[in-house]
Amino acid sequence: MRILALETSTESGSCALWQEGETLAADCPADAPHSETLLPLAQQLLAAAQSGFAALDAIAFDMGPGMFTGLRVACGIAQGIAAALDKPVLPIGSLECMAHAAGGERVLSLLDARMGEVYAGAFQQTARDGPRTAGTIRLLRPEDLALPDDWPRTDAVRVVGNALLAYPQLAERFCLHRCLPRIRPHAKPLVELAALAFRRGEGQDPALALPRYVRDKVAYTTAERAAARGHCA
Repeated sequence: MRILALETSTESGSCALWQEGETLAADCPADAPHSETLLPLAQQLLAAAQSGFAALDAIAFDMGPGMFTGLRVACGIAQGIAAALDKPVLPIGSLECMAHAAGGERVLSLLDARMGEVYAGAFQQTARDGPRTAGTIRLLRPEDLALPDDWPRTDAVRVVGNALLAYPQLAERFCLHRCLPRIRPHAKPLVELAALAFRRGEGQDPALALPRYVRDKVAYTTAERAAARGHCA
C-alpha cells in the first residue's frame, strides 16, 4: 500500500509517503507559497523512495480547518493527482492529525484561527482506530473553550496546539492537563491516519472531496476593524 499525503492547513506545509508500513516525510520550504513548493516536494519524496505517482493507491490531504488558501492548495493538488491516476482521495482533518500526533486516549486539539478565535476538537482514540470526535469541530472564542463534561480533570487528558501559545490564558485554564503547544498539523500523522482510513474503505471520488472550512469568514470588514480600533482607543 502506498499513500501520498499533502498538508498545508498552516504556514508550515509538508508531505509524507506511506509505503508498505514505512513513512517518509518532508517539510515545505518556509520562504515560498505552498502552491509553488508542495508538488515539487512530493515529487522529490517519491523519487527518494524510488517510487512515482503511478505507484500510489490513494492520495490524502488535510481537509482542515485551517488557512483557507492552504486548504484549497492541498485539496486541489490531491484531486488533480487522484483524477489523473483514477485513484481515491482520503480527506483527513487537521485537528485529528494533531490528536494522533499527541497520542493518549483523550486529546483536545486547539488550532489558532486568528481573529480572536480557536478551532477546537475533542477526540477519544485508540491505536487501532485513530481519533474519533467526542462532539463537533467548533470555532470558539478562547473564553468559551471547555473539555467534555465526562472527561477527567487530570494529566490523562492532553491539550495540544498553537492556540495555547496564541492565547496564554488557555494554558492557565488547562494547567491540570498535559499541554503540548508545539504540536501542529503535519503530513506524517496525516498519512498514518490515511492508511487506517484506506483499510476501512473510506476513499472518496476526487470530484466529491472538499475542504472543511468551519469558518465562513476570512477577515474583518473595514467597518469591523475601525470599530475595534475605536474600542481599543
